[in-house]
Amino acid sequence: MIDRLHQILGDKGLITDPQDMHPYLIDWRDRRKGKALCVALPANVEEVSRTMKVAAEERQPVFPLGGNTGLCYGGVPESPFPEDKPGIVISLQRMKQIREFDAAANIVTVDAGVILADLHEKSKPYKRQFPLYLGSEGSAQIGGLISTNAGGTGVVKYGPMRDLVCGIEVVLADGRILSDLEGLKKNNTGYDLKHLFIGAEGTLGIVTGAALRLHPENTNDAHAWVSVDSPETAVRLFTEFQDKCGPYIEAFELVSGTEIDAVLRHIERITMPFDTVPDWSLMIELTATDISVDLNSIFEEILGANFENGSVLDAFIASNAQQAKQIWHVRHSVTEANKLEGMGLVHDVAVRVSKVPAFIAKAKEVTAEKFPMATPLLVNHLGDGNVHYILMFPHDYWKQLSDPDQVTHDVQSCVHDIAASFGGTFSAEHGVGRKLTDELERLCDPLRYELMIGIKKSLDPENRMNPGVLFRNLTTGC
Repeated sequence: MIDRLHQILGDKGLITDPQDMHPYLIDWRDRRKGKALCVALPANVEEVSRTMKVAAEERQPVFPLGGNTGLCYGGVPESPFPEDKPGIVISLQRMKQIREFDAAANIVTVDAGVILADLHEKSKPYKRQFPLYLGSEGSAQIGGLISTNAGGTGVVKYGPMRDLVCGIEVVLADGRILSDLEGLKKNNTGYDLKHLFIGAEGTLGIVTGAALRLHPENTNDAHAWVSVDSPETAVRLFTEFQDKCGPYIEAFELVSGTEIDAVLRHIERITMPFDTVPDWSLMIELTATDISVDLNSIFEEILGANFENGSVLDAFIASNAQQAKQIWHVRHSVTEANKLEGMGLVHDVAVRVSKVPAFIAKAKEVTAEKFPMATPLLVNHLGDGNVHYILMFPHDYWKQLSDPDQVTHDVQSCVHDIAASFGGTFSAEHGVGRKLTDELERLCDPLRYELMIGIKKSLDPENRMNPGVLFRNLTTGC
């Protein structure tokens, strides 16, 4: 099989040396490692198709890999099959062509291996933007972002990846290519199949290309870092901003003081605009395509009135691009800081925006009682209700645990149950991966779970596409 793959992919497209394969087998936080026969690096969709056909004939599992920036181990190859079928990792890092820019239709068609930050840069000459922004944009690939339905800070204005994909190209488990890249706004010809693959985490096929929605470039922006007295005030402020300038809200992020402290401890070139770290910080971005809109005046009006009534404790409005960059450098550094801070158990829950304060209060109360050794850190995409509730355990304490997996399970169940009690979800933007398969089965509506398994079996009857992701206990034909 290796020889057959080498004929398809050439010297640059196949890795078999264990040392060279290592970066493709382990998650970026070094918490979980898998194994595989080889790593395939196809250069185009035809090579992906031929590789998949070989894997199907050999009945080997396939593990798609994007930028390997996920937090749920969805990119770690772990085969449930016999020892002679460890599987093939397929990385699309060589597939990074911008196939077409269509400024009139506001669509860009790309290979799945295009890095998000590169797409941002290449959109600028067209005076367009692809409005997905997150901390890992320097390594995250479009295919992986589609497969996990990624979110980021701009969801409040533009929606998650599902709202930004208007066409898709996928190679199925048997090697056939499903191409739907027309990107039409109106197309009423039956099922919209692209939505099966967005958020499927590589369990139904490999995304090899996409038509993405572009938006006009924002030529006017304003940024503020605001100290507030509570999450309740933060929600009230968000409502006021929606009432007075809703279309201009680009990002509305709530961050706990404990999270800011972690960033200050571990990340260089951090600038704090306040004398002390606020207990609760709001980081707000307003944008417009009309340069005549005075966004700073909107900040001054709303924040000034709330400063007078005591809801806003302090506020810093960026006066130039460098100051704005410093605000968002803090926000986008939290993942790296948390990796260095301790053993962080990250939760990716979402509730309605109106219920965020109640969820935070209940989670702090319950976790303080059950897990007193942990410090809660919080990052909340307040505009869409996505709460990253992180319990940070000291490294020394975690190393001494006799059963860390059980503690992880207990913490997850606790936080997820609280989210469910408020009508929320346990996975808002990180996905399920291999980490949360039990939680999907436990908390998902039984009929929805049954229908998802039916779709999986229809498109991948042998369970060879990223087996163990989403569904842990599926029977296989391999």
